[in-house]
Amino acid sequence: MTDTLQARLAEALAPIANPRTGASVYQTQQVRDIAATRDGKVRVTLLLAANDDPTLARQVRQALERVDGVTDVRVDVKDATEAPAAAAPAAGKARALPVMGEQNPAPRTPPAPTPVAYPHLGRIIAVSSGKGGVGKSTVTTNLAIALAKAGYRVGLMDADIYGPNIPQMMGVDEAPPVKNDKIQPLEAHGVKLISLGFLIERDQPAIWRGPIIMKIITQFLRDVDWAELDVLLVDMPPGTGDAQLSLVQATQLAGAVIVTTPQEVAVGDALRGAMMFRRVGVPVLGVVENMSYFESPETGKPMAIFGSGGGRRLADELHVPLLGEVPLYPPVLEGAERGAPIVAGDPSCTAAQKLTAVATAVAQQLGLRVRAG
Repeated sequence: MTDTLQARLAEALAPIANPRTGASVYQTQQVRDIAATRDGKVRVTLLLAANDDPTLARQVRQALERVDGVTDVRVDVKDATEAPAAAAPAAGKARALPVMGEQNPAPRTPPAPTPVAYPHLGRIIAVSSGKGGVGKSTVTTNLAIALAKAGYRVGLMDADIYGPNIPQMMGVDEAPPVKNDKIQPLEAHGVKLISLGFLIERDQPAIWRGPIIMKIITQFLRDVDWAELDVLLVDMPPGTGDAQLSLVQATQLAGAVIVTTPQEVAVGDALRGAMMFRRVGVPVLGVVENMSYFESPETGKPMAIFGSGGGRRLADELHVPLLGEVPLYPPVLEGAERGAPIVAGDPSCTAAQKLTAVATAVAQQLGLRVRAG
């Protein structure tokens, strides 16, 4: 077992047995929703039946407090008869969740919330794709930097809960400070940032259902001290799942940008993603075709490695603009991996110019104007 905080928590909980059943509270998931932040705050849920020994809560709390690296422990005790049945844990592992606040999780089937307006966040734009691997996060980070370089006040919210890659791509990896009960966003390349990757350990899995995802997204909007923004870009996870629905239920979106590659498989998935936004009343601003072609180093001619025309066909089917065709350019990947997006690292190259043109087109569609001074 690797020596991470999650592993140490599991090791501390495993020996605790329920006197009534004789079984480990960890192995049977009587203790569940184990959550830990980078600064050592731990929160767990303990399910107690009417005939269980209530001192189990104290045992669990004291065991966790003795774990190296733990600074604070909260044990939420719930009635075992009212809690939903847990799926059998794989290889004896309990589920792990992040501590995002002190409120209890939302009910299992909460009513759909009314979207809240956040005027200080400016125009909120979702950047989405139907499938993974099309370069959505790469496009998002470069759009954010291009808009910031153009003079706009830009925020970037990483809502890709299951794969938060924005910290690595933007070259920032630290826990954000909290002042006056507000999370202070980190900043890189002139862009304010928030990501779940700043708040949990690198190896902590994201095994979350809708209410937890809704809670995280709402807190990123409400409890982060964004100050005044002109535009907030939201990097979405692939697909049309809980994160997308949570965002449109949590706030009012100005639009969505759809990222695809030329391949028909990617285009088909991107179409479903675009139609999801339209179904919930969010306008699609346009399509970005990433990895559109590869420029031959010898001849300079474009080579359609992944096919051609997919982005154009998708834009035509949706009756929206094709915002740009971004070439496959190895330094784009290299820059993303070392925290230097291509728009910042090599703004004169073709890929950076194409991404900057996309940012300009989005700003024009939104009617954004650079503030005086």
